Amino acid sequence: MIGKVIVDVPTNQTDRLFDYIIPEVYQETVVPGIRVVVPFGPRKVQGFVVALSETSEYELHKLKPIEELVDVTPPLTGELLTLAEWLKEKSLSFYIAVLKVMLPAAMRAKYKKELWINGEEQLPQLPHTIASIFTDTKTPVDWDDLQKNGNEIQRKEIAKAVKEKILLVKPVVGTQETKKKRVIVEPVLSKEELEIRKLELSKGAKKQQELIHFFIENRDPIPVTEIIEKLKTSRSTIQTLVQKGILQQGEIEVRRDPYEGRVFTPSESLPLTDEQGVVLQTILKSLQSGKHETFLLRGVTGSGKTEVYLQAIEKALSLGKEAIVLVPEISLTPQMVTRFKERFGSEVAVLHSALSKGEKYDEWRRIREKEVKVAVGARSAIFAPFENLGMIIIDEEHETSYKQEESPRYHARDVAIERGKYYQCPVILGSATPSLESFARAKKGVYHLVTMEKRVNDVKMPEVTITDMREELRDGNRSMFSNVLLDAMKLRLERNEQIVLFLNRRGYSTFIMCRDCGYVAECPHCDISLTYHRANQSLQCHYCGHMETIPTRCPGCEGDSIRFFGSGTQKVEEELVKVLPDVRVIRMDVDTTRKKGSHEKLLDKFGRGEGDVLLGTQMIAKGLDFPNITLVGVLAADSMLHLPDFRSAERTFQLLTQVSGRAGRHEKTGEVIVQTYTPEHYSIQDVQQHDFVSFFQKEMMIRKQRGYPPYYFLALIHVSDVELTNVVDVTEKIAKFLRTRLSETTMIFGPVASSIPRIKDRYRYQCMIKYKVEPKLTETLEEIIKTYQGEMARSGLSIVIDTNPYMML
Repeated sequence: MIGKVIVDVPTNQTDRLFDYIIPEVYQETVVPGIRVVVPFGPRKVQGFVVALSETSEYELHKLKPIEELVDVTPPLTGELLTLAEWLKEKSLSFYIAVLKVMLPAAMRAKYKKELWINGEEQLPQLPHTIASIFTDTKTPVDWDDLQKNGNEIQRKEIAKAVKEKILLVKPVVGTQETKKKRVIVEPVLSKEELEIRKLELSKGAKKQQELIHFFIENRDPIPVTEIIEKLKTSRSTIQTLVQKGILQQGEIEVRRDPYEGRVFTPSESLPLTDEQGVVLQTILKSLQSGKHETFLLRGVTGSGKTEVYLQAIEKALSLGKEAIVLVPEISLTPQMVTRFKERFGSEVAVLHSALSKGEKYDEWRRIREKEVKVAVGARSAIFAPFENLGMIIIDEEHETSYKQEESPRYHARDVAIERGKYYQCPVILGSATPSLESFARAKKGVYHLVTMEKRVNDVKMPEVTITDMREELRDGNRSMFSNVLLDAMKLRLERNEQIVLFLNRRGYSTFIMCRDCGYVAECPHCDISLTYHRANQSLQCHYCGHMETIPTRCPGCEGDSIRFFGSGTQKVEEELVKVLPDVRVIRMDVDTTRKKGSHEKLLDKFGRGEGDVLLGTQMIAKGLDFPNITLVGVLAADSMLHLPDFRSAERTFQLLTQVSGRAGRHEKTGEVIVQTYTPEHYSIQDVQQHDFVSFFQKEMMIRKQRGYPPYYFLALIHVSDVELTNVVDVTEKIAKFLRTRLSETTMIFGPVASSIPRIKDRYRYQCMIKYKVEPKLTETLEEIIKTYQGEMARSGLSIVIDTNPYMML
């Protein structure tokens, strides 16, 4: 039997199936989807068996055998292998990159080398400088540790000993997956024998007697830590009884539960509004008929989309099927997870980036071993290894975080629809502000549009006031808070109501500048200004992480007129406390949510009423549902409006609508105050009217005039290198090649420098392809990668192709 294997070597030459003989011992075990260790040239690598065959196009005596299995059961299902093939073609990625992205990080291959003594007879030959490193001939030493921590003499002696075959270097392929173990203790003897042994103990051995008495009453194995706590005994007492042959120790596997100790109160289905009922019935019709349909659910903020999701999943589970629910932000996950855990209890697995590698691995295993039926998580949860999917839901479907920006560059929405087709199940895309592409598809009938225009219990949409900050400046108000917002905040504090303040910029100030000569502190590795962070008194680059101290005098002119410009969340917090001295502020941004569980802690604190103002970046804009929030203030609403990106107006409208939706979701009336320097812009005007359709029509007209998606498709080719001349030369050749190969109706723009021309000391250029129909596109782009694969392997040149770009910077 032959195994067709994809090896873990991501290059163009190796991006194909390799044939390996399956040894007799593995004939029954090796199935498609299983991971194996195979010899590849002089080394061993991990690989995935993707198919089996009785024959090979190569001579059998030339084929190498599979060396060992990594898995007992395949981590990838047959459907995921089919999906990987589709995704490889769609995203122009290496097969191995696609297969690896489907698994949790802990399961990805870890390569290391081990150093062994080549038999006992070689012991006397070992130089004294390295003899102490080895304890015996049967225990290897980690090669990488030696190279890192050994001294120069040791490294030379090791190299010499390897050459003379006194030492052997063996490659080892492993993974980072670790099952959490707990030491347990249990009785070896029968109840009667324990009674006798207890009587034989001396009167002074009271702790041992207590321990034996415990096991006379309880025969089940118990974790050592638990029995120490219960009986107030010690490990040495347990060890003594183990040595006497009365007890025995063992290990059991313990599943890591990220929600251990949390109590979720079971909840019942809520009564639905007429709109919710109609939407649910439409979805259930598709579910029950076993027919794939993609639904776009456009429901205003607070219209009860989550309850529709919950009841739809309830129905899918009752039919014996499974469900995947995607949410875009980690900050959204706590509230969403709570609702799902309350409704479905232990049937829910959670997969998102705030979990440790071990927790994610254990949650993934619960899905693979069919212990759960619902997966809730961020983008990568779309690859949850279910085998009987009945429903896929993508909440806030417009979010850009559903697009992966590293290889393989997939969009979770596309993957969801492909899996929906395979399982013939409905896919629900939910949002108050759908992406223009999705809404245009729904208008054309590609997706099935369902809408909910009213909030639950007929709660009114919040009133939106637009404040022109130019007028505030003319009136002498140089504060970051308009008079209208300040008065509204004071009123809410008097009423003990809560406020959300939104600013999409972290740090203290955007940049520092010398007022005398115009010097601006820039990152030495990127063409971007440094951001001032007050907490640690530093200037930081948000692209490469470079950090430096603040200059006391201007490096350009030696003057002392260094000033801070722009405002970040840190500065807003400081100014807020100045104008409202007793206010309690909870700040949520990347800086305050680095620690594990910090999102949840901050939101719980706010939910308990321990904060008056929740101040943050876009992580607070979506999904939060607190009954006491009656005011939302948006500072610098147009900060995203002027970015060099055709989607900037769409993102501004979406973000402002989402953050506005946090106010007045329950009995109390909500108000939103939007501060802006461009109040006349249609994206801001339509937020005031809560009018998505009006915004959609205006934005589509502009997209049509300028030839942007959804009227055209885009592909972006990014070229980067440490040598500027090489970047320009390669990009020009690529643009020339595209013009000769693609049809006349396809437009090629560039080469031009990227919006940020240098990041991490690498110069960046790009070409854009704009087309409606281009049959030769995939073939041409693959040709470009093949042409430059040698140069990319030899030098620092990098060519990245994105066939559906979301980041234009």
